[in-house]
Amino acid sequence: MTGRLTRWLTEPVPKGRIAAFRTLVYLFVAADLVVFTPWVRSHADTPGDLYQPLLIGRILPLPTPTPWLVHGVFWILLVLALAAASGRAPRLLGWPVFLLYFEWMIIAMSYGKVDHDRVGLLVALAVLPTAGRARHRDPELTEAGGWALRITQLAVIATYFLAAFAKVRFGGLDWVTSSVLAQAIIRRGTWFADQIAGVPGLLILSQFGIMAFELLSPVVFFVPPKWRTRIVAFFYAFHLATFSAITISFAPHLAAMGSFLPLEKLRLPRRRKAQTDLVV
Repeated sequence: MTGRLTRWLTEPVPKGRIAAFRTLVYLFVAADLVVFTPWVRSHADTPGDLYQPLLIGRILPLPTPTPWLVHGVFWILLVLALAAASGRAPRLLGWPVFLLYFEWMIIAMSYGKVDHDRVGLLVALAVLPTAGRARHRDPELTEAGGWALRITQLAVIATYFLAAFAKVRFGGLDWVTSSVLAQAIIRRGTWFADQIAGVPGLLILSQFGIMAFELLSPVVFFVPPKWRTRIVAFFYAFHLATFSAITISFAPHLAAMGSFLPLEKLRLPRRRKAQTDLVV
């Protein structure tokens, strides 16, 4: 039993997949700093007495954010993430990126609101340095890389499953028949959401569907590869529909979900060398 579990956790994958996933994750970190969470830098000027660190921030303990700390983490992390995206020095660059992004998230989430869409990304950053060197399009198999992807996948699916648990814990079984989606549409709904809300009973049916989807998400590990790809495609489609309806993107989670994809098969277009005809 232990042997089967170990083989499953370390199922070899092409090194090219690790290289592609590494580039995707580190480029997302850079994009996150300047596109998705630039508001974190505003905490540099937030009074220190408003800082209520998460449990991990109290255990370590981490310092209260100051202008030097916040801006320092931002610029150093941005430079290191872009460098790590190249695939060079995976451990030397990977570990600092994880630690700095971890601190960036502590700063972001210690003022009242805690997002749950970054668990998979944080886990990916923690395990990618252990995957070792990998080059794009390299077909050689790696168990260390397989372990890094599998642990990331487990974190991605745990995000779904534990989200259902949280709904029941805080909202009870009545969550599926509540007005939670209706309230979300009222606060931040789009034209697409307005069309959905106009269909009698569809929002309640959607809540039953969301709960079932999250509870059954671990099924993705027990189906053949062809069906696994289809299920992951459904995950992406679900988030596309969510963003279209209430503009919640779950972008970090979507980046981490790339751990399920055969990214090594992607081929970026190459420039063709210009050819000139000589006229005599």
